[in-house]
Amino acid sequence: MSNIFDIVTARADYEQGAVVIIDQTQLPGREVYLALKTPEEIWEAIYLLKVRGAPAIGVAAAYGISVCMQKVNEVDDFYREFARVKNYLASSRPTAVNLFTALERMEVALLKCQGAGGEVLKQVLREEAEAIRKEDAAACRKIGEYGLSLLKPGMGLLTHCNAGHLAVSEYGTALAPIYLGQEQGFGFSVFADETRPLLQGARLTAFELQKAGVDVTLICDNMASSVMKQGWVQAVLVG
Repeated sequence: MSNIFDIVTARADYEQGAVVIIDQTQLPGREVYLALKTPEEIWEAIYLLKVRGAPAIGVAAAYGISVCMQKVNEVDDFYREFARVKNYLASSRPTAVNLFTALERMEVALLKCQGAGGEVLKQVLREEAEAIRKEDAAACRKIGEYGLSLLKPGMGLLTHCNAGHLAVSEYGTALAPIYLGQEQGFGFSVFADETRPLLQGARLTAFELQKAGVDVTLICDNMASSVMKQGWVQAVLVG
């Protein structure tokens, strides 16, 4: 496979004190990484779809609050500042379930360690954020395995929006079966809807599938029925 998996949607760089994301608003023309160091920068990145896809937003938020809390040294201020940053980041995307779930998990992990020193609390947040990322990757892999079991080699597939690698930490949700199939030589032909008005299909799905070596054809949204009528589509994968 090509190097789409070299692109990391969100990671923590504790030496730099930042969450590093690929700016999805600049794809496919440019691959630009942003180092987000403040709650305001993280909030804006989520709000403006620089990082997008429910799982990726959750991972970015977990890393984000962990990175922000590494700068707090007074234990007496730690829980108060955590609550402030948590509530602030949660306001960036009111419909993002993974955002709230990730932030709640970080809070639960922190509250289990009440009375501990600041360095212990920081380590707990780092470990919980990484656990959230690893669990997302494992879930995506399982989605891919189960989804692939329903598909056959050589199928034509239709997809909409972007539920691929760029929306999660690895593989994707709805696109995970395509990536596993590509690894195993299934030879899928994928039709990607452009997905108006933000063109996630044109800018992101077609970009990442092509980068992975998948046979992908970009179509405008109202061509989907025609492509299906021609008998070129045997399954629809959306997430």
